[in-house]
Amino acid sequence: MIGQTTHPVLPMPDHDELALQNFVKSFKLHIAMKIVPGNKTVFDKRVKPSFEREEGRAPEDRHEIRKALADDVYYGLWGSLFRTSQEMSWDCVVSSIDRQLPDLIQASRTNGDSLGTLELDSSTEIPGYLEAVDFHAMPGGYHREFADDDVSAGALYDRGGYLYSMGAWGPMLDAMGQRMVSYLSENRPEFQPKAILDMGCSVGHSTLPYVDTWPDAEVHAIDVAAPLLRYGHTRAEHFGKKIHFAQQDCENTQFEDESFDLIVSHILVHEMPEAAIRNMLRESHRLLRPGGITMHVDLSLYQDLDSFDEAMLDWDTYYNNEPFWSVIRQMDPPSLMAEAGFSKDKVIQQLVSRISNQSPVFADGRNSGGRSNWFIFGAQK
Repeated sequence: MIGQTTHPVLPMPDHDELALQNFVKSFKLHIAMKIVPGNKTVFDKRVKPSFEREEGRAPEDRHEIRKALADDVYYGLWGSLFRTSQEMSWDCVVSSIDRQLPDLIQASRTNGDSLGTLELDSSTEIPGYLEAVDFHAMPGGYHREFADDDVSAGALYDRGGYLYSMGAWGPMLDAMGQRMVSYLSENRPEFQPKAILDMGCSVGHSTLPYVDTWPDAEVHAIDVAAPLLRYGHTRAEHFGKKIHFAQQDCENTQFEDESFDLIVSHILVHEMPEAAIRNMLRESHRLLRPGGITMHVDLSLYQDLDSFDEAMLDWDTYYNNEPFWSVIRQMDPPSLMAEAGFSKDKVIQQLVSRISNQSPVFADGRNSGGRSNWFIFGAQK
């Protein structure tokens, strides 16, 4: 059993590949549950006292804590193990993809447009920040293609993402979409969107719950990466979900003004530089109809955490191919939304204690003290 819901373009592991993938998942769980907590003990008993002896005061912020931890062998061991497990999450899937890629591409080509649609535009410019970095160390990034009609990036993101999250986001990896739908159902039960847009949809993991919740709505999903869109379209069709996938940049879409009632994104914002975030929010305001809502689920703000937790999470900014990891955490959502054209009294903010009942608060175990590591923000127009 691979634990993940299967479909025609999911790369299926053979016996040895599955054994390695199960090992990687267990390895990551061991690091999360057994190794991560030791960092707090080391900080309290060794790193902080040493800093206080040398400086005559306690560390003032996450930067000083991170720098102090960087000299400790235990913190270095955890970082090395975590980065290794991250790379293994992807590497152990690559052989499955290479072995099956012609069949996966053929499955995507013969999928058809029986429900939704797929519109690719080769003139779409890939943002420089995506060209520069393979985010979260995923080999090749999201957009690179190695064959005609390539779907390998989608296959790697799908299966590798399941291992990366240790199964924490469910067999469909749709926990973030489910969480957003739950928020709206609980807090805005009267809200019934007729047109929905998922920005930076990747392979559509989180897009599907919107189809289930509002079956009469027209659901669109955009991304700049063609391999993800091909894969996501085939996957959605297999599950009987009508979604219109299109290759577009969320900073400057091709949709007309006031086209949507609901605009969402899921763990997109932390992979964008500040200027791109502001452009995306302005574009959301342009695309929303009066009374429409835009919502984004992403990493929690640093203001919601203590300095040690901030320092632990800040590790990704420096060592894990997440150059903008700290950008959204330091920003002020009400001000962001106001700059984009929304009224501050219409801003939506909520800490999320859990994305999924199947998971710890944060998929890699960095949830010291049980604090929230996820955040929903947005606004109503």
